[in-house]
Amino acid sequence: MDKYTGQFTQSFAATTLDVLNPNRSVIVDMIMVQILAAIVVLSMLLVFKGGEIGQQNASYLLVGLFATVLFLSAVYSRITRG
Repeated sequence: MDKYTGQFTQSFAATTLDVLNPNRSVIVDMIMVQILAAIVVLSMLLVFKGGEIGQQNASYLLVGLFATVLFLSAVYSRITRG
């Protein structure tokens, strides 16, 4: 019984360390997913609600979309560089 508890404790500890201390690539992937989600949401807002929102709000959405695309390209260039 103690041997089983020890194995469970070790595997639980290893899993906890993997979740709480992810590799760098996992963090970069999570950032990329968030940026891509922001681009999709801003694009959908402009496409489907572009006629209903005002000119100023549409300008804000376009600036946000442009900024997220620039940020995505900066992150991607850092990933490919090394």
